[in-house]
Amino acid sequence: MEKPPVAPIRLIRYSDGNEEYMEDLLAVEEPLEIRLGFGDKDNRQQQRISVTMRTPGNDFELALGFLFTESIIHSAEDIASIKYCTDLNSKENEFNVVRVELKENIVFDSSSLQRNFYTTSSCGVCGKASIEAVFQHCDRAIKSQFKVAESTILSLPLLLAKQQSVFTYTGGIHGCALFTTNGEFIQGREDVGRHNALDKLIGAIIGSNQNQFAESVLLLSGRASFELLQKAAMAGIPMVAAIGAPSSLAVNIAKEADITLIGFLKETRFNIYCGEQRVMRNSSN
Repeated sequence: MEKPPVAPIRLIRYSDGNEEYMEDLLAVEEPLEIRLGFGDKDNRQQQRISVTMRTPGNDFELALGFLFTESIIHSAEDIASIKYCTDLNSKENEFNVVRVELKENIVFDSSSLQRNFYTTSSCGVCGKASIEAVFQHCDRAIKSQFKVAESTILSLPLLLAKQQSVFTYTGGIHGCALFTTNGEFIQGREDVGRHNALDKLIGAIIGSNQNQFAESVLLLSGRASFELLQKAAMAGIPMVAAIGAPSSLAVNIAKEADITLIGFLKETRFNIYCGEQRVMRNSSN
């Protein structure tokens, strides 16, 4: 069984005026740099694409998912290879730099990276401009019209919790998972960054060459932000449910993309912000 990416730590716990020295586990957080190799074989070029703080593990899936949701690639077939950079000066970064080699016939336009600036919470651009930037790279509407039973939706948080191994150890990590419309678990991933967790999940599905997005439900362990809905729209996922609250811009992009967006999903209740036609009430079963 793969060792979970956790680190031991000693701490002092204060409770009711008493202190106790104890050991605990924390989720590991390290930087990952993604580099892109592209061009003809006689004129290969390299560009640094992104640096993100992530939980080590599934790094190639993270790179694949990131490149896909940023519309740099359109499928795993665009990639010649993914590997860790071994020509680094510092052994410390040996598994923290990934190089993705595009096939020679894949054209890379560095201007496509400009949309990254729209996906930060501190971005000053207006919501309409942010959404328009996303839809320059994906279909405006998701056409899947399946229905998911209310009882199935309510069962998803417990199913996700059973898959969150690192969260079980640390209590401090984000998770996401893809389910069938009947509530069957497809795949899940964890990371200290909620967007990294989703990139890993999308990368895992793309890398398996089994595109199950169009008939699936995405569950997020935290809140539903704009960047997560952007990634769902790029993948063509028609239903997104979150344990926490959505942002106003997340709701806007969900409406534009015809994504069913659910928030505050608890054991007995949830809110539907848009796309209610895909939710089948128990009374109508």
